[in-house]
Amino acid sequence: MSDIIAYKLNENIIDTFSIGENENLAQPIYFDNSKEALEVIRHSCAHLMAEAILELYPEAKFFVGPAIEDGFYYDFRAFKEDGSKIGENDLKDIEKKMKNLVEDRLNFSKINSTKSEVSIKFKDDDLKQEVLKKIPDGIVSIYSQGKFEDICRGPHVPNTKYLRFFKLTRVAGAYLGGDEDKEMLTRIYGVAFADKDSLNEHLKMLEEAKKRDHRKLGNEMKLFTFDEEVGAGLPIWLPNGSRMRSKLEKILFKVHRKRGYEPVRGPEILKSDAWKISGHYDNYKENMYFTKIDEQEYGIKPMNCVGHVKVYQSDIRSYRDLPLKFFEYGVVHRHEKSGVMHGLFRVREFTQDDAHIFCMPSQIKENVLEILDFVQNIMKAFNFSYEMEISTKPNKAIGDDEVWEIATNALKQALDENGYRYGIDEGGGAFYGPKIDIKITDALKRKWQCGTIQVDFNLPERFDLNYIDENNEKKRPVMIHRAILGSFERFIGILIEHTAGELPFFIAPTGVSIVPISQKHENYAKEIKNLLQNLDIDVEILNKNETLNKRIRTAEKAHVPYIVVIGDEEVDKKSVALRDRRARIQQNLSLDEFIKFIEEKLNEVHF
Repeated sequence: MSDIIAYKLNENIIDTFSIGENENLAQPIYFDNSKEALEVIRHSCAHLMAEAILELYPEAKFFVGPAIEDGFYYDFRAFKEDGSKIGENDLKDIEKKMKNLVEDRLNFSKINSTKSEVSIKFKDDDLKQEVLKKIPDGIVSIYSQGKFEDICRGPHVPNTKYLRFFKLTRVAGAYLGGDEDKEMLTRIYGVAFADKDSLNEHLKMLEEAKKRDHRKLGNEMKLFTFDEEVGAGLPIWLPNGSRMRSKLEKILFKVHRKRGYEPVRGPEILKSDAWKISGHYDNYKENMYFTKIDEQEYGIKPMNCVGHVKVYQSDIRSYRDLPLKFFEYGVVHRHEKSGVMHGLFRVREFTQDDAHIFCMPSQIKENVLEILDFVQNIMKAFNFSYEMEISTKPNKAIGDDEVWEIATNALKQALDENGYRYGIDEGGGAFYGPKIDIKITDALKRKWQCGTIQVDFNLPERFDLNYIDENNEKKRPVMIHRAILGSFERFIGILIEHTAGELPFFIAPTGVSIVPISQKHENYAKEIKNLLQNLDIDVEILNKNETLNKRIRTAEKAHVPYIVVIGDEEVDKKSVALRDRRARIQQNLSLDEFIKFIEEKLNEVHF
C-alpha cells in the first residue's frame, strides 16, 4: 500500500501535519492518482516550482499558486538580469532546479499566525499584502519548504519526494487578482501526477491537443479570425466558417420546428428596468455591458430569457396553449476578463442555440425528457459521448428555498424515473434556478461544458406571468431554459478539436473540391459542380495555374472531405476519380454513382 499524504474529513482535505487527534475519524488519502491525492500533489508542486524560481531569481515576489483541474500554476513577479520577464525558454532551468529540490527531500511545514502578525512579517511584500486583503481576520497559515514560504490554506504533501512526476507546460501573463487595471504578473502552468506513466500519457494528450488546437486549425481552414482593432473576444467569421455555421443553424432550425418550437427574436439591448425585474442587475451586473440612450440606462443582453418572457406576455395564454416552446439563435454579450479568453471557447460575443419552454408544473417532466431526447440525437450525430450533472442553488440566488427544492426535485425525478445517470454539483446552479449541465467528452477524453436545462419558477413570478386554467383562473407557468450546443462558437471550437478539423460532411465548409487537370476539363467540372449545388453541397473548382499536386494539397490542407480529379478519361466516360480524405481511399465512379454516393452520405445523419 502506498504512503498516506493527506486525509479527508467532513469533505475537507487536510494534510498529515494538520490532522492531529482527528486522524482516526478521517479517511486516508494515499499517494496515487485519485482526484483528492492529485489536488494535494499539484498544489504542493506549485510551491515546489515557486521555490525553484526563488532560487534562480532571488528578488521574485509571489501572489497565488493553486492546483487546477489538470495541474497547477503560480502568479509571480520576477525579472532576469537583462530586465526581461521569464519566458518559455526559461522553463527547462526551472524544471531542473525543481528536480534538485525533490532529491533534497524537503519537508513541508505549517505555522499558524494572526492576520496582523502575518501582515507585519510580509510588510515589504506588496503581493503578499494583496493576498491578505482577500483573507478574513483570524488565523492565517503559512506553509514552507526549504527557503520558500507563502501564505496558504494548504493542504500539502509531507515531503518533496512525492513530487517527482511533473512538467512545466507554458508561460502566460495574468493580471493581479484578475483585475485588468492592475499589474500584469507572470504565470507558469504545469502538470503533475503520482507516476511516470500517467504523466507521459497526459503529455502525449497535450501534444495531440496542440495539433488539434481549434485556433490553429481555424486559421488553416480559414474559418474565423480575431483582430485587435476590432477587440478581444470578438470573433470574425470568414466565408468558410460562415458557410459551415449556416449549415449547422439550418439543420437545427428544421429539427426545432419538427419538435414544435416556434422561432422568435428579442432585442439585443433592453432597458435596465427589465434587468432589475429579472434579477440580472443585482446578480449578474458585473458580467454585463451598459449604455445610455436619452438619459435612460440600457443593458446589452447577456442572455435571451427576458426577450422570450416578453414574447410570452404579448398575448393571453390558456392551459390549452401550453407548453409553448420559443427558440432563437440569440446573440449575447458578456464581459469576460482579458486573461480568460481563449479562441472560440471564451469570447465576449457569442450566439446561443437558446430556447425557453413555458409549461404547467405538471408538464415539467415530459418536457425535460423531450429535451434529453433532443440532446441524445444531436450528440449521436456528432459522435460525442456525454454525461449529465445537476447543479443546485448557488450562494447568490433569487427565490425561496422551497421553490428551489421543487425545481431541483423535478429535474432529479425526470432523470431518475428514466434511468439516466448524473452527478451533483452543489451550488453550481444559475442564480434563478437549478440546472442539468450537459458535459461532452471529446476524442482526447477531455470534458466540456456545453448544453444546459434549467427549471425556473422565479422569472415567471418576477414578471407576473400567467395562463388561464380549465377553471378560468390565473395560474403561474414554469419556465424551462434550454440550450443544447450551449453556444455555436464554443461548440464549433470543441468540434474542430474533437475531429482534428475533419468536420462532418453535412456541415463541412466545402464538401467537394473538383480539380480539373487542364483547362479543357473545366466545362465537365462545372457540370458536376451544378449537380452538387442542387443537393445543397458547397463545391469549389480548383483551376488556378498551379501543378495538379499543389491544387490537391490545397484541398487537403482545407480538410475538404472529397476531392474529385477530372481528366480526359473522366470526361470521355462521364466518371470521376474520387479521393476520400476520411476513408483514405481512391476510387473511380461513374457520375451517377458519385452523385448517389454523395446523397447517401448526406442521409447518413439523422437528428
